[in-house]
Amino acid sequence: MICPDEFIDLRSDTVTMPCDGMRSAMQSARVGDDVYGEDPTVRLLEETLARRLGKAEGLFLPTGTQSNLVALLTHCGRGDEYIAGQQSHTYKYEGGGGAVLGGIQPQPLEFCKDGTLDLEAVRLSIKPRDIHFARTSLVCLENTMQGKVLPLEYLLSLPVFAQQHDLRLHLDGARVFNASVAMGVDVKVITTMFDSISVCLSKGLGAPAGSVLLGSAPFISEARRWRKVVGGGMRQSGILAAAGLYALQHNVERLADDHSRAIALGNGLVSLGFQIDPVQTNMVYVDCSQYDVETIRQRLLRKSIRITPSKRLRLVTHLGISDHQIALVLEAFADSI
Repeated sequence: MICPDEFIDLRSDTVTMPCDGMRSAMQSARVGDDVYGEDPTVRLLEETLARRLGKAEGLFLPTGTQSNLVALLTHCGRGDEYIAGQQSHTYKYEGGGGAVLGGIQPQPLEFCKDGTLDLEAVRLSIKPRDIHFARTSLVCLENTMQGKVLPLEYLLSLPVFAQQHDLRLHLDGARVFNASVAMGVDVKVITTMFDSISVCLSKGLGAPAGSVLLGSAPFISEARRWRKVVGGGMRQSGILAAAGLYALQHNVERLADDHSRAIALGNGLVSLGFQIDPVQTNMVYVDCSQYDVETIRQRLLRKSIRITPSKRLRLVTHLGISDHQIALVLEAFADSI
């Protein structure tokens, strides 16, 4: 049996392991009861991210899915509608939580090739204020979207559009620091365009768990209630918040290394004859429609390389992947086709 540390795991950037420094920060964290608002490390994490992203307050939650769900429940009432992309996490990969638990209707649209939602298509999807229709209240975007960075010009156009149509804007910013590093801009340039943002600490940033929801003080006050309703109130959660603080201090700038390794991996796969999508951050999407992907998976697994088989194969770099391992992966792919 191969232990997890011996695998080269390209399935996701959620597979990262906390380093010794992060574990030490967790062990020494000052804690209290966060449901009572008494955990100093949680408060510090929330304040740090709020300041860094240009929002008034933050709220620490166990997962990104719950953070997005709480945002939907806070922005929308029963019978409201949110607009999102067909492939967005909030619509496709979170169990329909907004509809199941909040009576909130999703209106999915196709993404453009650059990961944006066409604003004219959004405008045409807004329901009339009529008793026959759900009330369109919110637009949800994702940055990065399948590794794509939303263009700055597009982001700058969002607040005016939202104001014109009486909409609020939520960003699933699970990998928003990947976006800011790739663009070479302060993350605040991206996040100030939105009414709320969910930031995941357990993907490329390398923490073991946790997301933070950011927004205005009234928004976070209401979100705190919804966090309790959906079971997200934790007690001495400063142990986890300490990992998030460590990640913010040590693992943001190094995301550029993940991007460089993804580009090297993509270029190497092209040289082997694969077609790939342009690589912008830490994700490589490979066209495997002409291959038996399950056979490739099995051959790679015998060399201790993990992938999730798909005809549109996603390979994700992260802090657990080195330059040497990228070379090993390319050698293994060459032997597997």
